[in-house]
Amino acid sequence: MKPISTVRPRGPAGSHERRGSGTASKWLLLLLSSLCIPISASAAAPRSTDQDEPQAKARLSSEFRSSRFDQGSSKMVKVIIQYKQPLFGSQEAPGERDMKNHGATVHARLGSIRAVAMRVPAWMIPQIAKNPNVAYITPDRAVQMSSGGDEDPMTATARDVAATQFNLDGTGVGVAVIDSGVSDHPDLHDASGAGASRVVYSESFVAGDATTGDKYGHGTHVAGSIAGNGASSKAGTGYAMSHAGMAAGVNIINLRVLDQSGAGTDSQVIAAIQRAIALKATYNIRVINLSLGRGVWESYQLDPLCQAVEAAWNAGIVVVVAAGNSGRDNSMGTYGYSTIGAPGNDPYVLTVGATRTRGTADRSDDVIASYSSKGPSLVDHIVKPDLVAPGNRIGSLRVTGSTLDTKYPQYRDYALSGGTPQYFRLSGTSMATPVVSGAIALMLDQNAALTPDQVKARLMKTAWKGFGQYSSAIDTYGYSYSNQYDIFNYGAGYLDVAAVLNNTDVATGLALSPTAVRDAITGNVYLANTTTGVSTNSVVWGSSVVWGSSVVWGNSVVWGNSVVWGNSVVWGNCKDGGFSVVWGNSVVWGNSSMAALSSNEDGEN
Repeated sequence: MKPISTVRPRGPAGSHERRGSGTASKWLLLLLSSLCIPISASAAAPRSTDQDEPQAKARLSSEFRSSRFDQGSSKMVKVIIQYKQPLFGSQEAPGERDMKNHGATVHARLGSIRAVAMRVPAWMIPQIAKNPNVAYITPDRAVQMSSGGDEDPMTATARDVAATQFNLDGTGVGVAVIDSGVSDHPDLHDASGAGASRVVYSESFVAGDATTGDKYGHGTHVAGSIAGNGASSKAGTGYAMSHAGMAAGVNIINLRVLDQSGAGTDSQVIAAIQRAIALKATYNIRVINLSLGRGVWESYQLDPLCQAVEAAWNAGIVVVVAAGNSGRDNSMGTYGYSTIGAPGNDPYVLTVGATRTRGTADRSDDVIASYSSKGPSLVDHIVKPDLVAPGNRIGSLRVTGSTLDTKYPQYRDYALSGGTPQYFRLSGTSMATPVVSGAIALMLDQNAALTPDQVKARLMKTAWKGFGQYSSAIDTYGYSYSNQYDIFNYGAGYLDVAAVLNNTDVATGLALSPTAVRDAITGNVYLANTTTGVSTNSVVWGSSVVWGSSVVWGNSVVWGNSVVWGNSVVWGNCKDGGFSVVWGNSVVWGNSSMAALSSNEDGEN
């Protein structure tokens, strides 16, 4: 995937509105009338004073904070309004009725994050922010997918151990694929490919399109890496290798949020996450796969998409998210560091980067894919990704006539004997993410009592850590890239299914991804436990509970007790542009596009 373009704030916010009493109040009424603003709009924004302005401004995301609102404009904007108190069912939010009276419409009620997605007149946004019941207002941002010969991702992660040694295939475990839809394919039926489909529920959240098939061709590919049984590539079909997924017994819950172009919005994804939570008991949904994302605009503690994945995590569902494909992006001088997308920047979720296997079953020659996004996250400096898995040139299920299939016919995987191709190859962290989701299904098949935090901690502790110090890669255009092996590239290490299924450790407390903390005096960067307002009972990341020892990557990367880097931080010194991007406090990264994260490039060599 081409790197996400950089979007910068547009400049200072507009002038503040003035309020007063007596003659000043009469002046305000005349002013509002002259601007054609309904005086009753104050119902959406309870009476405030000049002293309230900074608080109201803090409730606006950076896009709105830096915008000038034309009070006479009839322009409508889709927003997500988060409130401070819970919202139940169809209950109206504070000020909602008055907003409706002046043209606003409700798009979706997102009770899981105490929010409502609405279409409102643009002039109303600063007024809504003055409501003390409002917590935060963001645009309903667009999201994008994270996704290319073929490599078998399962050999390097030792998938076959699950079937041969433990007799596990994920049977009975439900995995919600929130993506571009899942189309019917023989590999998503029973072992013969002819029985009942294991796509047990389908629903579309795409505005104006109730169909649930995969018009883009991404979600079905993802589902195949999780749950494909390889029926179409078994012996006698003419394929040189089996294209089975990680857990051939898993049931897929298809929640379509991306259209035929692979694009969607925050509110569609949040609504789908809510549905997965509601259907958890019905379909035993234990995992959500999110091979999509967008840029980071604010702290994860304010981002509505991050709040939604935390709601699912707290409901007992492991949320697995693609790190993003911006690891080559040096547009802001960071050499690909701090390019993790949202909601992969959230410390609760399991964020996955991509490796390339070089077509061998031996893990020792695998290297990081140069396009795999690196941490730490912007704004909060969360250490990401959490671990990595194969994601380069992955062969999985093809959707005939889909956008990807039509646009990139060269990625079709034909059997040696010819015929209609059943598989398609893609590259990206989108492809690595379902490998991990499938592995988690195997873990939960083995022990259904594991909590999301215990799953995450065990995966990170058992991850393989035998990498070298540097690697290089060449893309399909001949450009070379150098990569350093460090915690912001690899997280805790490489997914190892054999190790995780042989492990019985049960962590206690939260498994929040750690935070990178920079000492302004020494320039050293340290790991620290990420704290929340809910609990300080956290898994100890700096000890053998997760990392295996106090030294994360051996003496070539982590020095001393917990120092990540010495004075020579990768992006240079504090005068470098990249330094201010990573450690500054007013940076906006990337764009607001939410879409599937897959690549229009055939991976890398």
